[in-house]
Amino acid sequence: MKEYMKPVLFTSDELAEGVYLASGDGRGCYTTTAYIHQTPQTGRGDYRIQVNAVHNADHTKEAQQLNISFNQPVTYVSGGRGCTSGDGTSSLCVSLGYHQNPNDNIGFGDLVVKSDPGLAISSVSVTD
Repeated sequence: MKEYMKPVLFTSDELAEGVYLASGDGRGCYTTTAYIHQTPQTGRGDYRIQVNAVHNADHTKEAQQLNISFNQPVTYVSGGRGCTSGDGTSSLCVSLGYHQNPNDNIGFGDLVVKSDPGLAISSVSVTD
């Protein structure tokens, strides 16, 4: 095992039933990082986040799910194809729609959220 990543549970009101928790050796298809590249300024209370992911796989996909957690609750503003769950909580799921060949990169810099001062990213992952 490379590095243990604590499982995170996400809920969605759109689903009728079921729970899915992924586990394994931590490698997955994507190596993902994220950072806040723009903080609130006078007259604007949003944070802009850069997410970078490398697709380390031998398959092609047309859609992904971004899972990002913070140290405090956030309100989703924009980015990707839309928030699928977690708006108003400290963990967001955002639908992405990139055509991913093996070893392609994702550079996603338009995730915008609102939150109180002091926002920090706790964890991030991209799955397909």
